[in-house]
Amino acid sequence: MNNPQINKHPQMSRASLNVLTPVSVMDEKGQRKEVEITGERPLTLYVDKQEIVTLMTLGGHPELLTLGYLYNQGFIQNLREIRSVQVDWDVEASVVTTYDGIKDIKERLGRRTVTTGCGQGTVYGSILENLDTVQLPEVRLSQRLFYRLLHRIRNYNDVYKRSGAVHACALCRKDEV
Repeated sequence: MNNPQINKHPQMSRASLNVLTPVSVMDEKGQRKEVEITGERPLTLYVDKQEIVTLMTLGGHPELLTLGYLYNQGFIQNLREIRSVQVDWDVEASVVTTYDGIKDIKERLGRRTVTTGCGQGTVYGSILENLDTVQLPEVRLSQRLFYRLLHRIRNYNDVYKRSGAVHACALCRKDEV
């Protein structure tokens, strides 16, 4: 890896959008009131000038969404591979520059599997071929712990509380969110 700044984080834009938009509505009683709604926007990810995918996003942390997607899909294994992530909403693009490129990227992009359901859509390369080799640790989740986590997650999802209409997820370890 030809990375002279091995311990530095990638250079990143700060292109977060306001994820809620105030609108005036009429309720079931004919009364006007102000509410906040969400709206998804397309964001096309490019790595070293190669188009990867277009994701739909609220736009809250597009640089982190980009990095998370690339990591989740196995395109990157470490932040040190990334020189920069620059988001430009005028062209709906997130442009990633790596230090040494991504090995076999064209081959991997050519092997797409379109999935169904919420949240994913497409996986690339051999990610599904290796699924049988994944060893997950045994996890025990008591009802008490489950309810404790649900209670704690509520403290984090401000967008849901204000708009009432978004999906949420969290990474948890034991009873920590």
